[in-house]
Order: sequence, then structure tokens, then C-alpha cells
Amino acid sequence: MFNKEYEAMPVDKLKKLQYERLKWSLTHAYNNNPFYKKKFDAAGFHPDKFKSLADMKHVPFLYKQDMRDNYPFGLFAVPMSKVVRVHSSSGTTGNATVVGYTKNDVGVFAEVVARSLAAYGATENDVVQVAYGYGLFTGGLGLHYGAEKLGAMTVPISGGNTERQLMLIKDFGTTIMACTPSYMLNIADYIEKKRPDYNMRATRLRAGVLGAEPWSENMRKEIESRLGIEAFDIYGLSEVIGPGVSTECSEKSGLHVFEDHFYVEIIDPETGEILPEGEKGEIVYTSLTKEAFPTIRYRSKDITRLYRDSCKCGRTLIKMEKVTGRSDDMMIIRGVNVFPSQIESVLMEIEGTEPHYQIILDRKAALDDIEVKVEVNEKLFSDEVKVLNDLSKRIGDRMRSALGISAKITLVEPMTIPRSEGKAVRVIDKRKI
Repeated sequence: MFNKEYEAMPVDKLKKLQYERLKWSLTHAYNNNPFYKKKFDAAGFHPDKFKSLADMKHVPFLYKQDMRDNYPFGLFAVPMSKVVRVHSSSGTTGNATVVGYTKNDVGVFAEVVARSLAAYGATENDVVQVAYGYGLFTGGLGLHYGAEKLGAMTVPISGGNTERQLMLIKDFGTTIMACTPSYMLNIADYIEKKRPDYNMRATRLRAGVLGAEPWSENMRKEIESRLGIEAFDIYGLSEVIGPGVSTECSEKSGLHVFEDHFYVEIIDPETGEILPEGEKGEIVYTSLTKEAFPTIRYRSKDITRLYRDSCKCGRTLIKMEKVTGRSDDMMIIRGVNVFPSQIESVLMEIEGTEPHYQIILDRKAALDDIEVKVEVNEKLFSDEVKVLNDLSKRIGDRMRSALGISAKITLVEPMTIPRSEGKAVRVIDKRKI
């Protein structure tokens, strides 16, 4: 599934392909969706004016609120008879965001996920256990169809039921596990606490395909050392297609964006201005081949940067750094901008801490306070108070040195922080309560 025609295409040729497909996508959206026509007209833009990639700056942005305002099917650009699948968000903060797929869209979805798996070295001889949630969430079915497209044996177990997950890893000879990184850590915890007789290194499991939440390099090291596997990042958004928008390869040196299907830009999140390649900002996506739900300059709020290098894997696709976090996840603590993943990275550098934490934000006397609850290992927690106090001070000092913030550090017993079978809840913001 290494599609050399597109994944190793010379950059100048790739740019020409993107222009042609962008022209089609802009025209398709304008001609077949009233919302896009009205939005383009209001911005003084018409697809006929699109003469080069530089003209993307004239195309208006798409926001998540636009999707909520057009719930459920107001952004579709094909007749409903052509829509063969829908996915949606949970809708916990308003109307759900609903996305649709034609038969061709489902094929593209499967293709980019299959390419992602191949980038890790997966083949038809692998057994892929899909522990992402199925249903309206894109993760489960996305990895499922991609693994089948690759020709691998696919195990559709969905999330949770860790004991059964371990049984199938052993009995079915699972070689690749697909789940969130926080759930992969939960599996490691479960083995250590409840199944010390279970030896993951004695199974065939060799890799984890981990996505759906930001995670640090230190978390990668933790997962790999505790489970004896390689951990790879896969990235995507349901608004764009789902997992498979970009992926790491065996080099683990950034995520290749599948540019034949997605056009990416980095903008200043405050001004909306396009930033030069290499600068960090908010990544914006435009779909190039989607039929049912064209995504035109969607503001993801994910913070990263784009760059090109000579990757040893042979892919010429642009790379994006692992996502630091979302702009709306960024915490401003007394004037300092901090992402949860940065705190995670600091905690995991310090011996004695467990890779489970929770950040509690509060406001006292008009000033923001931050408390970081972090689990410590069982042996250390049973030590004398002085040892724990020293550890707490060491964490606090490291936070100030690395991130420039002062935080209250609360050490808690192992297994105290709530676990999640999906995306971990890292931040509790009492300022919004």
C-alpha cells in the first residue's frame, strides 16, 4: 500500500495535482451547497478566480460552529441518495458536527488508513486489533476499513474490556493494536496490577497505532518500554475525513500529510494570516477529493508546524510535527501559555511518577491557580513523607524551569486518577463552572 505514484511524487508535480483538485473541490462546493455559495459570495470569492495555490488566502474559513449551525446535513454537496455513511461528534457542547461519505469517500478513507498502516511496515500478514470505539466516532470504522483494505486480518473488538483485549492479543496472534495512547497505558497498568503473569513480550504484538489525542515523545518512550512494542502516531479529524489525514512512518520523524487528498496551511490563530513553512501555528485543512462533505479551509485549532525533509522512507509528502495541543486547550496561567502535553512531558522525565495526571484550574482573588495531580509509583508512595515532599519540590522546580509556571503539585496513590477507554480527560477547568 505504499502508493509511490502519489506518496513519492516530485513536489512540483504534486503542487500541480493539488491545484487541479482544489479547483474541482472549490467548484463542487460552490455549485452544490447553498452554505458554501453564500459564504464564498459574501467574501467576494468565486472558484473561477482561483488561478494558483496563492489564491487560497481569498477563500473564507470554515469553522466548527458553521457545522453546528447547519446540523445535520446542511454542508452536504450530493443528494442524500448518494450518501452511504455518516459519522458525528458527541454533541456534548451543542449540536453535533455531522459528516457524510459517498461510496468513493469511503474508499478514499480506507485508502489513506491503509497507507498509514503500510508506513509502519504493516502488510497483509498482520493481525490488526481495533480497540477504537465503533459507531458514530470515526476511529473504529476508519481503522477497520483501512486494515481490511491492506489485506490484514481485522479484529473489531472496539474499546474497553481489557481482559478480553489481552486474551485476543494472545489467542488471535495480534501484531498491531489500534487505540488511544492513554488506553495503551491503561493496558500496561492493568497487566502490572492485575495480570502480572501476562507477558506482552511473549505475544506477537509489535506495534501500536495510537491517535485521537495529543501525546508526547516521553509518553511514547513509556509505552514502548513498558509493553515492548513500537508506538506510532496516526492523526485525523472527522471534519476532514477521520484518522489517516497524516501518519508517521517507520522513521518516527514527523507525520506525512497525504497531500493528494488534503491541502494544508499553517495560519496565525489570532490574525488568520498564512505563515511561512516551518513556523508554528494553527493547521487548516481543505479536502481535495471528498464528494459528500467537502471541507474548505477548515480551522482545526490544532497547533503544529509544516516542513519538508528528505525522509529515509522515500515519501516526498510534507510533514507536520506531532500536535502540541489545540488552541482551545491552551491554558493561560498568569500570562504564560501552556499545553497539557507540555506538562505531561515534564512529569514523564521525573523518576518515580506514573504517566497519569490531571490538571485542575481555578481562580482565586482574580488570579489563576493551577494544581497538578500526579500518581507516583507504589513503592515511592509507601516511603516516608520527606521522600514525597522532595519529589513534589523537584516536580515544581522542573515546571518553573521548563514551562515558566508555578503549580501546586499533589502526589496521589497509584490508580487514583480516573482512567479512560477513549480520550483521557486531562484538564478540569473550575473557572468555567
